Amino acid sequence: MAFSLGLVGAGQFAGQFATLFHHHPGVSAVHVTDVIRSRADELVGNAALAGTFASFDEMIASPAIDAVAIFTQRWTHGPLVVQALRAGKHVYSAVPMAITVDEIAAIIDAVRETGLTYMMGETSYYNPATVFARRKVAAGEFGRLFYGEGDYVHDMDLGFYEAYQYSGGENWKATASYPPLLYPTHSIGGVLGAWDTHATSVSAIGVVDQRGDGVFDRAVSQFDNDYSNATALFELAGGGSMRTNEFRRVGYPSHLRESRFRWFGTEGSFEQLALTTVWQNRQGVEDISHLIDTHPSVSPDDPSLADVAPALRGAFVSGYAAVHEEDRRRIPAALANLHNGHEGSHHFLVDDFVRAVEDHTLPPVNAWRAARFTLPGVIAHESARRGGERLAIPDMGAPDAG
Repeated sequence: MAFSLGLVGAGQFAGQFATLFHHHPGVSAVHVTDVIRSRADELVGNAALAGTFASFDEMIASPAIDAVAIFTQRWTHGPLVVQALRAGKHVYSAVPMAITVDEIAAIIDAVRETGLTYMMGETSYYNPATVFARRKVAAGEFGRLFYGEGDYVHDMDLGFYEAYQYSGGENWKATASYPPLLYPTHSIGGVLGAWDTHATSVSAIGVVDQRGDGVFDRAVSQFDNDYSNATALFELAGGGSMRTNEFRRVGYPSHLRESRFRWFGTEGSFEQLALTTVWQNRQGVEDISHLIDTHPSVSPDDPSLADVAPALRGAFVSGYAAVHEEDRRRIPAALANLHNGHEGSHHFLVDDFVRAVEDHTLPPVNAWRAARFTLPGVIAHESARRGGERLAIPDMGAPDAG
């Protein structure tokens, strides 16, 4: 049976997902709320949605809403998720899951106690590199995996200034200093989306920003943060290690590929650059770029992207890659010709959530997996603040451990 959805936040990212949820046959109606009422009204009008609510509290109190999708500012998700679950609503949340250990634990507790669906919309779970590597792992072609790398390399000049100005208002510089390691899921989630393990300890290094423009300035920062780039080295359960980079001042074409990955095993290895992807073993090197590269689903000038900063539009126009072909067969026909994004992941994420709610099953990026994608970054940021001190990472377990 189709269910009703409340969209929380009507910003640049939310608008793209509003259309997909609206057209999914498992969703009966989409309503919107935003602290800036005019943005909610505009999104409802542009996407022909069902209507608006005056506030988040009003939305989750309404019996007309069965589930919510949270697209608010990245540091606000944790408390909103718990509040919605406790109000009896299924929850889809944009990344990250939350920004503290306690907030993440509270979500796990709420999911366990309510039995409701929680899903984090981590795009890298369906990044073509992760999909390819996941299949290689399942086939045993890596042998024993012992090392993985994930980079999220997105320069502030490539759309982030505009995005923070849009969401942060006059005080945008205070929030634009958001710590890179508290947004870890695109890098960690890509690696661990293929490799079924979790991080147990970390040592991290933060690079103090030198731009001097009031962003990443501890005197201004809401987060007391002056790191614009950071690197973390994680120990993994069962042996092995993972290195991630979160870079916000970097000469790199993030509009072409903002996340990139490497996995090394005893029998095979995978490596990726901005324009080239290869699979390697002792016999040689195979260029698999044709399997991994995505193709535009819409033009960057499409009217639906009018509110998205031009430098960010690349993330919203990418369609499927060849490696998605098998999985895309389950995508409803009503979504097939709509815009996709983040290397072909958007359709899969929307369908995952709808199916999980309809079938009362765990989505792939459920609360426990979301914690394993998010919590290591929280601890890594603390390690960086302590000069690289190696810190243990608590594990929230797996669903069947509850």
